[in-house]
Amino acid sequence: MENCDNQSVQEVVGTFVEENAQEGLRVFVAGGSRSGNDAVFVEEAYNLGRQIAKMDFKLDFGLSSSGIMGAVARGVLDGWNKKKCKTTPIQGITTKEYYSLYQTDEILGQIEDIIVAQSLEERKQKLLNADFVVFAPGGVGTLDELAYDCVAMQDGLLPIKPFILYNVDGYFHHIVEFLKEISAKGFADPVPFIIVDDSNELSIVFRLLKLRYKKGKTTAEVYASTRQLIYELPYFIKKKVDSSVHVEDIIARMEETSWKGTAEERSDLANEIEQAYLEKEIERMYDRLAKTGRDTSIVSDKLTELKKRKKENAKRDMPRP
Repeated sequence: MENCDNQSVQEVVGTFVEENAQEGLRVFVAGGSRSGNDAVFVEEAYNLGRQIAKMDFKLDFGLSSSGIMGAVARGVLDGWNKKKCKTTPIQGITTKEYYSLYQTDEILGQIEDIIVAQSLEERKQKLLNADFVVFAPGGVGTLDELAYDCVAMQDGLLPIKPFILYNVDGYFHHIVEFLKEISAKGFADPVPFIIVDDSNELSIVFRLLKLRYKKGKTTAEVYASTRQLIYELPYFIKKKVDSSVHVEDIIARMEETSWKGTAEERSDLANEIEQAYLEKEIERMYDRLAKTGRDTSIVSDKLTELKKRKKENAKRDMPRP
């Protein structure tokens, strides 16, 4: 870091900070109104809320104090209360039919910014005003939201924006495979989902979005930027071994190598990023095999191809004579 060009590093993050200093980023979280049958879902949903508060993001959600969504709201509230803020940046968006069913409780009583839409369609559109979207584990309502958002982006009704799948305990494995399949068969455009498996990976993604995501990009630029983030994310996960290693430091080292490094150093960095990506994909493949026990031939073929690519990369990384 001693040789890093501080001006260059500031240019990497400066645009984002300048554009979002006033408003702050809004995060739309979609998830279940039920808790699921494993405590890990609620635990990680609460951690999601705490990460949102930690990053000074604002939460947009469908106004629920139960299940996954209640846990997310509770995490945000606890995080902001710890900061002793006078106002809590949570916006609840619901319909008049649903609003009439709610009974004020400890969570809902702390949410002052509530928008009552005239229809579910209007509610969805208002929720999608957020800067990026997180899908947490949920039921058919969450799937409906996911499908709606994909269609809206594909048809140009919604600008392309980062979509995060909070893949707690491998919850979204099958959906991801299905989305890849319908795209491969030509029935839909590919959607650049950022997949995170736990709150540690989520915190890294949030930090990367806060440092690199810029409002006002074209659809093509946002899509390319999100795909690049997906590709590089495993490298950041691998390098951030503990709290003493900061995402900003990793970005600075990468930029220094890209701008000032030798051709060999740039090649080594590219290979290391590729290796980290392949290792993460292989890890997820094994995890899916362990959980499902089905579709093994398809997964095995993909796993074989990934391992082949990893082996080829390893050969390139062998010490040069």
